[in-house]
Amino acid sequence: MASAGVVGSAEVIVEEAAPVLSLTSRMHFREDLRRIRCAVLLCLLSVLLLMLPTAYLLVGNLRAPSSCLDQVTEERGSRFLKQRAVATVTDTLASAEKPRAHLTVKKQNVISTVGSHLPILQWEDKRGLAFTKNNLNYSSNSLVIPVSGDYYVYAQVTFRGPIESYNEPNFVTEIITKVTDSYPEPTRLLSGTKTLSGNGKSWFQPIYLGAVVSLEAGDKLMVNVSDIKLVDYTQEHKTFFGAFLL
Repeated sequence: MASAGVVGSAEVIVEEAAPVLSLTSRMHFREDLRRIRCAVLLCLLSVLLLMLPTAYLLVGNLRAPSSCLDQVTEERGSRFLKQRAVATVTDTLASAEKPRAHLTVKKQNVISTVGSHLPILQWEDKRGLAFTKNNLNYSSNSLVIPVSGDYYVYAQVTFRGPIESYNEPNFVTEIITKVTDSYPEPTRLLSGTKTLSGNGKSWFQPIYLGAVVSLEAGDKLMVNVSDIKLVDYTQEHKTFFGAFLL
């Protein structure tokens, strides 16, 4: 009887202790789970920390070409702005120093020709309205271009008639000609022709030519006419020739 009571008491104790053991196990399980989670998080953080330098290097390498391109673009833009500023200042300063000349007619002493081309007019380059500036010189009946560039070239020749003991022509022609050292034959830049109908009476016929042309340093400009004896040289505003750098 005594042993049976002891057994019963033990069973009661076990049954009463069972909930306590179950609760303790659960608490230990939760604690272990929490520790596992913390360990996993720490591992993930460690991996991320280890990956950050690598990711930084990769991003830096990827952005390097773009950064270089941006830098080159910025440098080119800065260089362009500087060049533009210098060009603007140069243009402003050089506007009064650009080559230009205005020649006026004078009495023709000698009939000059180049090969089989028409006679070349001679000009006044110093007196009256005539001038040459900034190295655009007049030499051997020609304007000599000192600097390559775009020039406005112009000429007006006024023809008059009739002339005693001279057969009246049917037309008159004016040509602005260019001569270069690299090309032996003169080149026509501009030309104009007008038909005459004087019927024996006094007449005047002006021909004006003008255009923008691209010229090289050393080019020579001259004016040819169909008949040099018909050129009116009495007034400088009737017959003139000039050019200026744009």
